[in-house]
Amino acid sequence: MQSPAGRYYFREFLRSEYSEENMLFWMACEELKTEQQNPQIVEEKARLIYEDYISILSPKEVSLDSRVREIINRNMVDPSPYTFDEAQLQIYTLMHRDSYPRFLNSPIYKKLCAGEIRL
Repeated sequence: MQSPAGRYYFREFLRSEYSEENMLFWMACEELKTEQQNPQIVEEKARLIYEDYISILSPKEVSLDSRVREIINRNMVDPSPYTFDEAQLQIYTLMHRDSYPRFLNSPIYKKLCAGEIRL
């Protein structure tokens, strides 16, 4: 997740598995954390993240348990750069335990290792 090129290829893999929203949500949360100074921007970005990834009406909804959804709903009363930390951790853990091991066995990763694709 630290390498931009690695994120790109992992995201491409997730797109092929119809789970790209997990990476997009994680990246949106990281971007939100950079907005420490302006509460209005934090509130707007938090609302957009909620609408794009948390709302049950969103086509890009990420899979979260009810406990985390309740925490987010409480946090949205007064959003901060850390409003989605619990959800971000849950999605990161899901990717780490589920998607990433499949990525390591995927053709795209094998091509990367073989030098057929450049980072």
